[in-house]
Amino acid sequence: MPAKKIENKVAVYSTPSCPYCHMAKDFLKENKVKFEDIDVSKDRVKAQEMIMKSGQMGVPVVDINGTIIIGFDKEQMKKLLKL
Repeated sequence: MPAKKIENKVAVYSTPSCPYCHMAKDFLKENKVKFEDIDVSKDRVKAQEMIMKSGQMGVPVVDINGTIIIGFDKEQMKKLLKL
């Protein structure tokens, strides 16, 4: 049997007006990575969760398998996702 591809657990904390959020989500889509898109402008609980995880209020915050990336860091995302 072929090795099962490991499913990454990815969440993007973002707002609709953030250009870097769109870049991060587009990068994930281009690489066919499934992710949860969390709009922190509409969800106060998730916004608090993001602040607790990242220690700051800026977006995007990308959570890849529990590792937090602040901002759109393509190289770090590639490394963590093994792309």
